[in-house]
Amino acid sequence: MNWINYIEDQTELLITSLGISAEWAVYCRLLLFIIFLVTISSLAFFITKRVFIHYLYKIFRKTSFTWDDLFADTRAFDNLAHIVPAVFVLIMAPVIFSDFEQILPFVIRLTDAYLIIVSMTIFFAISKVGEYGLSQHPAFKDKPLTSYFQLVRILLYIVTIILALSAILGKSPIYFLSAFGAMTAILLLVFKDTILGLVASVQMSSNDMVRVGDWVEMPKFNADGNVIDINLNTVKVQNFDKTITTIPTYYFITDSFKNWRGMEQSGGRRIKRAIFIDVNSVKLVDAETREKFKTYQLINDYIENKQKEIEEYNHKKQIDTSVLINGRRMTNLGVYRIYIGNYLKNHPSVRQDMTIMVRQLANESSGVPLEIYCFTNTTDWGDYEAIQADIFDHLYSTAIFFGLDIFQEPSGKNFAAAFNKNNVT
Repeated sequence: MNWINYIEDQTELLITSLGISAEWAVYCRLLLFIIFLVTISSLAFFITKRVFIHYLYKIFRKTSFTWDDLFADTRAFDNLAHIVPAVFVLIMAPVIFSDFEQILPFVIRLTDAYLIIVSMTIFFAISKVGEYGLSQHPAFKDKPLTSYFQLVRILLYIVTIILALSAILGKSPIYFLSAFGAMTAILLLVFKDTILGLVASVQMSSNDMVRVGDWVEMPKFNADGNVIDINLNTVKVQNFDKTITTIPTYYFITDSFKNWRGMEQSGGRRIKRAIFIDVNSVKLVDAETREKFKTYQLINDYIENKQKEIEEYNHKKQIDTSVLINGRRMTNLGVYRIYIGNYLKNHPSVRQDMTIMVRQLANESSGVPLEIYCFTNTTDWGDYEAIQADIFDHLYSTAIFFGLDIFQEPSGKNFAAAFNKNNVT
């Protein structure tokens, strides 16, 4: 250290030779040393960041590994450049402030706190790289990793604050932990949403309730779309109109919602829609109509077998079938229902290994509902709608072949036609 003392003495001699008093020469020397330290530290920071760290990123990109490229892409080690100036300050501070012993401890503590904060920022950057890397792995792609990493970062923020305050004030970290213990109630109030979100995230993950990419519906928030992000406090849903709904995470535990993942995994999407038949068009099938129905390929076997069954029953019961209402008879509505069922069973876009059903529901003011219940062989929205439209286009157009009318509320055209008909007669 003799050379440092020599520099100090020579600096003071130079200052006093300029006509500055010895009392002020100490302060001027301090100012010059601080300027020199700032200059050297800035130069060290620039060289570290622009040369060494830049070269480190180049090495990462040139290696045969792919995972280390993330460090270069996210520039995770940029904050390393802040450590070098801080180390210079720790080394030079005892020399620069040798005549100001009351200031030196504070400078040292402040530098220690700065190093703690910088070290934590480097760790945060590395954790973000780890989060991104794990999220790209197939095993974690649909897991709420963001929630867990956010929790880790919150805990690290608290640890950083405690250690930084401990370094600045010269107190033990236990002192601040005891103070935080007394503030538990306040902390619970401040971090209420975070705590609820954490509990919800754990339950959602353990029960596999929601994943990134799931199609969910939550009417309470007008959410209907795909989950694009799950974090500690919120779940982001991109609706099909491209708007984004942000929902607090804990509402996925406390409120009901619909997850369409099961439908997508099954490979089939349900069609459940009814056509309404005008009840006035429902009739018993006579012999002439029955022969016409036999020409319909999808039901000719059914017509023959059903008619044999009916004839055997009527003969056994000795029923007079000359009157149409007597005995058992097929109806055009019943035959049409069988036709629809057979049509669905022969449709190339309908899953044959899933439920196929055509059922008659209770009569309504709008007619007799025939509900079609089946599953398409695709879950793609566009293809699903096209298949559904194709099926119902066919059913609407074939009802007339069975003497059935599709119910429709009268329009102005109907009233005009009726009026013209009355005028003609």
